[in-house]
Amino acid sequence: MKRVPDVFVIVFTLIVFAAVMTWVLPGGHYDRIEVAVGDGTREVLDPDSFDYRPSNPQTLEVLTAPIEGFMRHGITEIVIFIFLVGGSFYVLNETGAIAAGIQQMVRVLRGREFLIIPIVMTIFSLFGAAFGMCEEAIPFVLIFVPLALALGYDSIVGVCLTFLAAGVGFAGAFLNPFTLQIAQGLAGIQPVSGWGYRVIVWTISTGATITWVMVYAARIKTDPTRSPMYELDKERREEILTQQAEITEFTWRHGASLLILVGGMVGMVVGVVYLGWYIIELAGLFFGMGLLAGIVSGMSPNRLAKTFVAGCKDMTGAALIVGFAAGIIVLLEAGQVMDTILHGMGTITARLPSLVAAYAMYGMQLFLNFFIPSGSTKAALTMPLMAPLADLSGLTRQTAVLAYQFGDGFTNMIIPTSGVTVGTLAMAKIPYEKWFKWNLPLQLFFVALSLVFLIWPVLVGWS
Repeated sequence: MKRVPDVFVIVFTLIVFAAVMTWVLPGGHYDRIEVAVGDGTREVLDPDSFDYRPSNPQTLEVLTAPIEGFMRHGITEIVIFIFLVGGSFYVLNETGAIAAGIQQMVRVLRGREFLIIPIVMTIFSLFGAAFGMCEEAIPFVLIFVPLALALGYDSIVGVCLTFLAAGVGFAGAFLNPFTLQIAQGLAGIQPVSGWGYRVIVWTISTGATITWVMVYAARIKTDPTRSPMYELDKERREEILTQQAEITEFTWRHGASLLILVGGMVGMVVGVVYLGWYIIELAGLFFGMGLLAGIVSGMSPNRLAKTFVAGCKDMTGAALIVGFAAGIIVLLEAGQVMDTILHGMGTITARLPSLVAAYAMYGMQLFLNFFIPSGSTKAALTMPLMAPLADLSGLTRQTAVLAYQFGDGFTNMIIPTSGVTVGTLAMAKIPYEKWFKWNLPLQLFFVALSLVFLIWPVLVGWS
């Protein structure tokens, strides 16, 4: 059987493709202006300022693009986050607390394992819809993948419980301040307006996704060999069972370490929602959580340090791929062709009938999401274009924002240019190609669902 390329091969091939695009496409430029959005300001495109300029073809820059990718704003923080979270959870794992906690949960859920899927996925989808959980979902795979394996499922189910659920909520959000509210502010409409229809969208999307995962999980529970991760999960499942067998009792140290973990999760939610925390603060939170758990478990300072470093080493692949993925965007921007792509797609959209224009806007966001995975960045680049294009096409700006949401959110869970996606999969030890093959049918379902969800807003002039 032909071997599927490694994710690093895939991403570097895309870097080379981006360099080729800088030779093929003409250069272009939009002026940037500062506009008020909510309590702050954001740099956006002036939709009337586009002009063609000489491109800046990239050649040897394909070798430096990954390095510059690491230094991009937002990427450096994610890499640091991955290392600190990996090291901290490795410490927690070495305390035996996670294995002991899973053992207790398996006992409680015996015969009712399926309940964990709808409960956990609903919670994480709600987090995605309400406060835009995205990067924050990364560390949870280190808890829920082992739990899924211990319950008789596979590591894909473990990732679905948190990462997939948060992604669905992110795409069908009704409050998300990082995408929905920014996009609405840039489109000149009241933030959080239209929430009623969005709640319906979120409910249907989340319910359908939970059903999809539960059907898959039941199939794997019945016949584990049907999992694409069967061979890779065998060793991990045996390791988990061995760890549980070595735990003869649930000690106070296990309980204290788990309380620290729960406290960290609660602190993360409170920090993000009420204190405006982001990656740096959350990285510090998890770092402190790991240190405290190591101390409570009785680790010596030297052992704690060595355990933490060992965990960071395990995260090297996850951290590297994040920087490589960002290198694609670096080349497109350095080659002066990103604005050309935006202009060309916007010009086509303005000439279409209303429903077709809504679908075209959705398709435009799908395409751009491959190159600009950041939802807030894409909102700043595209909404100043899409808002007037919606007016010209007979669409409401609210509908244009919905098309942006769908195009931005769902495919974040599969594109190799998303640092969160490739980082999460690397931490879960799921090869990208296996995740892609499993997730592709679900993505096609999301496309069909998005097209259906766009019909009503177009027909009634939803505002």
